[in-house]
Amino acid sequence: MTTQRADELRTNLAAVHDRIARAAADAGRSAEEVSLVVVTKFFPASDVRLLAGLGVTDVGENRHQEAEAKASECADLGLRWHFIGGLQSNKAAAVARYADVVESVDRAALVPRLARGAADAGRVVDVLLQVSLDPPGRDHRAGADPATLASLADEVARTPELRLRGLMAVAPLDDDPALAFARLAGIRADFLSRHPDATVLSAGMSGDLEAAITVGATHVRIGSAVLGTRPAVQ
Repeated sequence: MTTQRADELRTNLAAVHDRIARAAADAGRSAEEVSLVVVTKFFPASDVRLLAGLGVTDVGENRHQEAEAKASECADLGLRWHFIGGLQSNKAAAVARYADVVESVDRAALVPRLARGAADAGRVVDVLLQVSLDPPGRDHRAGADPATLASLADEVARTPELRLRGLMAVAPLDDDPALAFARLAGIRADFLSRHPDATVLSAGMSGDLEAAITVGATHVRIGSAVLGTRPAVQ
């Protein structure tokens, strides 16, 4: 079964890398400019081990309890762990103790808590600010309002335990990804004018990675296209 699963993951990874390469070429970019973060939510640590053996270096998780357990179980693999889910304030310090990158920072209240966890672990944590791509006039369900991004970025930038690396975004479910990511390109241009070294842009998932790469995504977060249909929540 392990060999069969490894073959399945190998095939799926090759297909995703091909999609990334074609999208990058269409955008006049190099495929080497786009990093793959494989999202292993609800999949076992055994899959993480197989992925590491197939060359995956970056793994994403949405839920603290699951992420913490997998990071501990797979600590020997030297992986880079990305926390990409909504972050509760009371879990932020714990997340900063194992996550190398926290991609979902969307409010200032998280900053001191993340800093405390990073300090406790004697490390510096990379931070991406999650920005909402909801059209104007709609409630912001996930991510910071673009109008608040500058102050949030300044808060992270002056915190020594955190390293401001860039932005993360998710295209709204009921919106054309190309239109959402076009809004993201404008938001990012303004952000980079203030923080030119924070060049990471995490955007694009299994269904819309091409649209994200077109507007400059440096990281795509891919789950089902690599791992298959998620198992039922236990």
